[in-house]
Amino acid sequence: MLRVLLLRHGRTAWNAQRRFQGQADPPLDDVGRAQAYEVAGLVAAFEPKLIISSDAQRASQTAAPIGEVTGLSVQSDPRLRERSLGHWEGLSREEVQERYPDEFADWLAGRDVSRRGGETRAEVALRSRALFDELPDLETIVLVTHSATAMALCSDILGMSQKLHVLGPLANCHWSELRFEEEHWRLRAHNVGSPGPVIPRLKGEDDGDNAPDADA
Repeated sequence: MLRVLLLRHGRTAWNAQRRFQGQADPPLDDVGRAQAYEVAGLVAAFEPKLIISSDAQRASQTAAPIGEVTGLSVQSDPRLRERSLGHWEGLSREEVQERYPDEFADWLAGRDVSRRGGETRAEVALRSRALFDELPDLETIVLVTHSATAMALCSDILGMSQKLHVLGPLANCHWSELRFEEEHWRLRAHNVGSPGPVIPRLKGEDDGDNAPDADA
């Protein structure tokens, strides 16, 4: 395989409300559906040979238009799910800060500990890397996933798992491009998407500006 695109899903109402999603399953909102159809044409230009999506509906609803444009069937794999956030899921940043101040402080500091009853970043990297290592030898593959999962996987592949903040999170319907060159995986592009405006994001908002494990 020569190229893998790690594509984040389109916007949901919870994204717009800045709520932690994790493995909760809100669908795309109207903006997200429009984003999905717009990004489908951009991704199709890479002529992918395989599309695999997280089984969360916000991811599968993003992958479906790509399948329509390319004529490919979309495969589903739960290993591409977002990081589980336990009892944070569905809460806003303010609600988490009020109810779980110690856990919130851990999150702001970027500490990768098993908190909130959910997964660590290392656990997310482990399950998503298992899928990555099983991918067939095809020229271009698209993985439709989530911000924290994409970052954990990308960082693991590049050998920089302890430096997630260097990459920064993915915006909705934006992708990272990994290419296999000279016997190594290299990051050729990050947070690429429509040339149109990206919805503004505030520092520390709930899908991962401050610590890339919240959304998304």
